[in-house]
Amino acid sequence: MYARILGLVFLITIISFSSFADEQHGVNPIESGKDLESFDSAIDPEHSGTPYEYDEPTGSITLRQALSLAFMQNPQLKAFSWQVRVREAETLQAGLLPNPDIEGFVEDFGGTGSVEGFDGTETTVLLSQLIPLAGKVSKRKKLAALDADLAELDYETARLDVLTNTVKAFTDVLAAQRELKITEELTALAQRFYKTVSELASAGEISPIQEKRAKVAFAQTEIRLESARRELEAAKKRLAAKWGSNRPLFDEASGDLAEVLPVPEYAYLAEFIEQNPDIARWATEMERREAALKLEQSRAIPDPIVSGGYRHISEKGDNAFVVGLSIPIPIFDRNQGNVLEAQRMILKGLEEKKNAEIMVNESLASAYKSLKISYEEIQLLKSEVLHEAESAYESIFEGYREGKFSLIDVLDAQRTVFNTEFQYVQALRSYHVSLADVERLTGTPIEEIRNSDRKTDRSTLQRGPDNTGEIK
Repeated sequence: MYARILGLVFLITIISFSSFADEQHGVNPIESGKDLESFDSAIDPEHSGTPYEYDEPTGSITLRQALSLAFMQNPQLKAFSWQVRVREAETLQAGLLPNPDIEGFVEDFGGTGSVEGFDGTETTVLLSQLIPLAGKVSKRKKLAALDADLAELDYETARLDVLTNTVKAFTDVLAAQRELKITEELTALAQRFYKTVSELASAGEISPIQEKRAKVAFAQTEIRLESARRELEAAKKRLAAKWGSNRPLFDEASGDLAEVLPVPEYAYLAEFIEQNPDIARWATEMERREAALKLEQSRAIPDPIVSGGYRHISEKGDNAFVVGLSIPIPIFDRNQGNVLEAQRMILKGLEEKKNAEIMVNESLASAYKSLKISYEEIQLLKSEVLHEAESAYESIFEGYREGKFSLIDVLDAQRTVFNTEFQYVQALRSYHVSLADVERLTGTPIEEIRNSDRKTDRSTLQRGPDNTGEIK
């Protein structure tokens, strides 16, 4: 009898433990700024709580330096890095077996007759173990491993977001610097014009009213100059915030705002959309939901508890072994609610995946439109409008000194130059911001897309107004 029971316990144990084998899981991380080091909470676990010491940059700062600081110091990115470690710990815990229980019983004492006192006691010591069936441990571990994979994907997504936001903030600083320089030049121009008008008014050659108008125009440019200085300081603070600094110590951002690349055709760009992290994560997410369903289905199978122990009968001085088996009867609770929930989460996930694809395609179309418009505006302004506006102003200013044009003509020409210069800077800023959005949405740098495009000969190069190859 004992042999049969022990054999049954052994068989249950073998069936259960045969499903404990580890399954390999992995994730292909999205490579954004792959050549730059990022904060890693696993490098030094013993001192990982100690803040990383770094020197606040001074003087001139490049985009690469800004990205390096952001990748190492951005608090949001650090939090995602720690979330990866949290999921790894959960995976470890999910693969552990339940602990055995030890119980002790003392029976038949303190009564009357033969069981008076402790003469007739029976002492039993039992060791019990719950045996998870249907591969619950391996399924639980697989689910936790997929959660860890998703945490890594979320970390890569956050890393790409930090890269994109830092590029945008750096672009804002470059644009603010350029606008400040233009405003300084225009302020000097307005001052020179006011001085000329003042000299003519003092000589009685023009009306004092014209001098007052020139003075008002000069004062307006000074106000604009102060506003440009404040905007530059604000842009610097926004950039420094990307690496967790409250006050920027750097003097200027070093980069060429006017450097632009031709824009690939949209149809080719859209082929890279699968590399967008918001879409790429759904393959793992759906696998994770399938694993959750399998785990819930396995929980419908009750887990037995096997026990074995030792019993001592004091009255006779005999010893005996005790073996037990306890199996829940799944009459009312068959985990049917959780199974149904997991099934519906899969159906929900399919719709969420479709929605993510729609949203990314919509965002890419919008960003591409802005990028294309900005690029074409830049080419037009650079090749024609800027030169014509400056040439017209110089001609009108010289003509004004000779009495050929009125003060209103000069001020209008000056305002045209002023507005055209700022329009050019804003077009450059819009181009680089839109470019950052496109690279974020495709998960691929635009230069790699263009190089791949040329290798596969999928587009036709046409000459733009600046004689550079533009992909139409």
